[in-house]
Amino acid sequence: FFDELKRRKVYRVAVAYVIAAGGIIQLASAVFPAWELPNWSLRLVIVLLLVGFPIALILAWAFDITSTGIQTTPALPAAGDPTNPHRRRNVFLLGAVGLTVAIVAGFFLLPHVAAKKVDKSIAVLPFENFSDDKSNAYFADGIQDDILTTLSRISDLKVISRTSVMGYRGSTRNVREIGKALGAGAILEGSVRSDGKRVRVNVQLINTENDEHLWANEYDRELTDVFAIQTDLAHEIAGALQARLSPTEEARVSQKPTENGEAYLAFVEAHDLQMRPDHLETDIQKAEELYERAIQLDPKFALAFAELSCLQSWIYHTSDPTSARQEKARVAAEEAQRLQPNLPETHAALGYYYYWTQRDYERALGEFAAAQHGLPNDAENLKAIAAIQRRQGKWNESTANFEKAVSLNPKDADLLLNLAFNYIALRRYDEADRTVDRGLQAAPDSFSLRGVKAQIALTGRGDFSVAESLLANAPDGFDPDGLISFVRANVWIMQRKFTAALQVLQNCPGEILHSMGTAPVPKSFSEGMIYLYMHENEKARAAFQRARPMVERLIRESPDDASRHLLLAQLLVGIGDKQGGIAEADRAAQLLPESRDAFDGPQVTIGQAQVLAWAGENERALELIKRSLSTPNGTTVPLLKIDPGWDPIRSDPRFQQLIATTGRSPDEHD
Repeated sequence: FFDELKRRKVYRVAVAYVIAAGGIIQLASAVFPAWELPNWSLRLVIVLLLVGFPIALILAWAFDITSTGIQTTPALPAAGDPTNPHRRRNVFLLGAVGLTVAIVAGFFLLPHVAAKKVDKSIAVLPFENFSDDKSNAYFADGIQDDILTTLSRISDLKVISRTSVMGYRGSTRNVREIGKALGAGAILEGSVRSDGKRVRVNVQLINTENDEHLWANEYDRELTDVFAIQTDLAHEIAGALQARLSPTEEARVSQKPTENGEAYLAFVEAHDLQMRPDHLETDIQKAEELYERAIQLDPKFALAFAELSCLQSWIYHTSDPTSARQEKARVAAEEAQRLQPNLPETHAALGYYYYWTQRDYERALGEFAAAQHGLPNDAENLKAIAAIQRRQGKWNESTANFEKAVSLNPKDADLLLNLAFNYIALRRYDEADRTVDRGLQAAPDSFSLRGVKAQIALTGRGDFSVAESLLANAPDGFDPDGLISFVRANVWIMQRKFTAALQVLQNCPGEILHSMGTAPVPKSFSEGMIYLYMHENEKARAAFQRARPMVERLIRESPDDASRHLLLAQLLVGIGDKQGGIAEADRAAQLLPESRDAFDGPQVTIGQAQVLAWAGENERALELIKRSLSTPNGTTVPLLKIDPGWDPIRSDPRFQQLIATTGRSPDEHD
């Protein structure tokens, strides 16, 4: 048998195969990561080479390469008989030897390759602020946020979002529990001390499975070198977790957003204010000022321009849909694009500009896709895509993307709030309630989340108890932007406690109440509506006349805002100009039809129906109500029953029949 191996040159083939296979494995180990091929591709190459070894030996036994080509190796005369048992035995023995060698080699090679596979998911916990000035806590949060953003640029890592980890500030829970809750294989924790122009950062990376310290370091640098700390950290963490960086990612990780330390500090504080979950007006105004300060200090600070543009687009979308605000968003986004066109945040800024100020959904989706490519771990882009899809009426796709974003960042209160809005719109109230509860676990002090929980109870069941509990537990003197007064007055209006609601309004300082839409509500307008519900028509007209100049000014500032036209429509009907009110309501519906916005459009339809009801156009009002009851984000039977806005048609038999025949659907019972 061994003589035959030598004669048939099987030894030579075996040695050549082993050398060639080793070279292929080494080459694949070096090249595959650079090509960004998946981890399993190297293991597949090794398996194919191992399977090929016994096959190569058998082929070497059976064939020989000669000057005239590949020929069958001639058998020895004594073995020429094909029935010779020794011949079959030798072939089987050769195959067994080759297979055994392959199995043994695989036993050593494959576990070694598999051992390289580590959990590449990481959560960066809030850094402790060891600075003497405790008001500088935002700086520690800024360092943490920048590290998160830098790591998010590495596609080979899964990075848990900032909002999901902020609930663990000062937590005494061990890293295993935190890792399990967040789905993270590693935890980065640290501390920051800033003293004048110097920064000291201590960090340690911990394996959540066994509490093992994977790596730790201390950095003591000048403030202007804080970006070098972030770059070093990203490389150290990527190395510890065996994550690959493509050349593009390497360049992004190493790029400094600014060389100006003061500009960086202003940016960090602004971003901290912008990321707070309740988006209070005072915080937003301060953030805008700080971004502008950062840009003044460094006119080439592209990231500051991008974030300022996002903020301006947000203000336009939520409270100030004016051409001046739109222009601010555009200018900042285009300047960011001019300075750094490939910056992911630049693409996000353009996406929000097209989405929130232009309603150009397709261009916005293209920009968010580009931003997601540059920041593959950032769920904000996925959230934006989902938000656009629901406005397009793609409710299933939107909900699936919100759920996917939440699975990536399970403790992101704002993501959970947006997912809850989808469930409410689809009348899936049990799921909405559970989602809000998850959000409250992440942000227990969020008034917005508690307000949505009250909204679910009112919309789905006509239940006031959650709203009453919310208001009863509000701290004394706590009324940011008039929000508590606005909610309290509306709850009492729904409960028909009109005198109490008037008292709340009269105790409010200022002439503008907090509004849930883009139309700021003058206090005198709300007083007019309450007097209208109380059938005190003269007092209602007087209040509406006081509010009229302000409402008309709001429309001049933003003539294409549907919410402001609805406000004027209600005012005109309230003073007796029914045809003017109907015209304004129809104008609002034309500006924002459900076909253009499947999320806010149905709310405009409800407002239009109420104006028609007060104007005596019962037929049209009832037709819109009927449609709204079956439309996502439309009205519900419990709301029709309790809202005094429907009083003009409440006694109409068709309205009563509509409530009775529609009833409370199974979804509404949920």
